[in-house]
Amino acid sequence: MASTSLPAPIITNPTLPSSKGFEQKELGYGFSDLEPYIDTITMETHYGKHHAGYVRKLNAAIEQEPKLSGKSLEDLLMGVSGLPDSVKKAVRNNGGGHWNHTFYWQVMSPDANGTKPSDELRMAMMETFNDMESFQEAFKKEALGVFGSGWAWLIKDKDGKLKLTGTPNQDNPLMDVTEERGMPILGIDVWEHAYYLKNKNMRGSYVDSFMKTINWEFVSKMYAS
Repeated sequence: MASTSLPAPIITNPTLPSSKGFEQKELGYGFSDLEPYIDTITMETHYGKHHAGYVRKLNAAIEQEPKLSGKSLEDLLMGVSGLPDSVKKAVRNNGGGHWNHTFYWQVMSPDANGTKPSDELRMAMMETFNDMESFQEAFKKEALGVFGSGWAWLIKDKDGKLKLTGTPNQDNPLMDVTEERGMPILGIDVWEHAYYLKNKNMRGSYVDSFMKTINWEFVSKMYAS
């Protein structure tokens, strides 16, 4: 288990439940708008089936433990190790799935080619990776190195430094059960359902396509938070 001495990551816009429980946000663009990089059928299935399923199962878990009602999703994830055993696994898997996918949709944009890292983020990336090409190579290596299903992340750690890390399943660096904690500023879903319909087993091709959809304005905003 990760150290509990790390400060909690800063969340500027916590994901709060409504009176109906946690809700899936609108995508913000059409299912076909990321073509040719991310195909329409994958987007429809990923958003409409997989993500929606995580939200439904998360709400079902929270209903079993009324004392958790009203807590932000971030609070639940950052303290997931201390949740009641009856719902701990369900919240970890489905709460993580809800947060991760909500984040993932915002990382991508149909207008990605018109965005670029802020000056502050660009300087931080140069300090860590030297240049954008080196970052892309390192990020792809991290994504390819995730065994089985999971995520690859660019995070800002407790010292404000950029790091790459990977997590299994629907874990993320907010959780107090992860080895490398920090604030995610960029993340890629490397579960097969994110790319298999278009790319088959070629995860590398999917990562290359994903790179062309990155909304650097969003990533920069996360870095500044």
